Amino acid sequence: MWRVVGQDSVISLLKRSLEKNSLAHAYLITGPRHIGKMTLAMDLAQAINCSEENPPCGECKTCVKIKEGKHADIQVITLTQEGDESESISRVEIGIDRIRQIQHMVCLLPFEGKRKVFIIKGAELLSIEAANCLLKTLEEPITQSVFILLTINISLLPETVISRCQKLSLNTVPVAEIENYLVTHYGIESVKAKVLGRLSRGCLGWAISATQDEKILESFGEKRKKILEMMESNLDERFSYAAVLATQFGKERAIAFDILDIWLDLWRDILLLKIGLGEEIVNIDIKNQLIELANNNDLLIIRGSIKSIMDAKEQLNQNANPRLTLEVLMLDVPVRTRDIAKR
Repeated sequence: MWRVVGQDSVISLLKRSLEKNSLAHAYLITGPRHIGKMTLAMDLAQAINCSEENPPCGECKTCVKIKEGKHADIQVITLTQEGDESESISRVEIGIDRIRQIQHMVCLLPFEGKRKVFIIKGAELLSIEAANCLLKTLEEPITQSVFILLTINISLLPETVISRCQKLSLNTVPVAEIENYLVTHYGIESVKAKVLGRLSRGCLGWAISATQDEKILESFGEKRKKILEMMESNLDERFSYAAVLATQFGKERAIAFDILDIWLDLWRDILLLKIGLGEEIVNIDIKNQLIELANNNDLLIIRGSIKSIMDAKEQLNQNANPRLTLEVLMLDVPVRTRDIAKR
């Protein structure tokens, strides 16, 4: 059973490849955070190794072991922290040593399944040396192994690596479809489903997770509240927040990017309210608060703030200095009138 929803064309393509025994030796799955890239990768790993008539069945011993992360032939490679804890050293790239380990493993026969599957999460974080090392492996495909690369930003991958993979693009799911899915499959009341559908940014996986774990929505609310407070704070408070966010970026990039995405959505909502498109906003549960912000900022400032956040995200994706990038961002977005003289 394929668990990814709203990606029918991609699932159909993979099903045909499985039926015809014509799987590619490498796939590149692209799409925004929480869209279901890892879920699809695990589904494909199950389908490749499942022995039932309509793979993946999701219930056989093999499928269960893969889902639980206990299958010997399924390897997930991702960004890991390492170093002396006292110095707070953390890795910002997937290094060549990880890929060299794969090169050794790829030549070995599967231990308990049909094929080995190597899933590289955050492929855009491969160092140049690691990407070149991986390229050599992709250039000499081995039928007993399949590579699945996951990325949120394909432009950061070498074109040579991209050209040797079959690209699978996951698109955001319409909000109405997410709302309906939550109501019909999870029994969520329509009002809450509408809020979750909007907040998910078209990523059904996030919406489903939020229905199953209250901490996800609580965490989102806390992050959003902090951002709203920061939007009304002075420069000293903003720079302190930039330092905290930069530290967070060094430890867990995804969380830092999530915070910037929440901030970007807030300014987008303010823009929509400013131009009379309030029915399209994401943060419908705090609409009144956003209306006030829209009334207190002119259109030029709103557009400039959106551009500044987008520029900061792009610079961070290109491994710019996090502290400096975020401090510049704090200067670019509007501050309270009484604080302008402090700039």
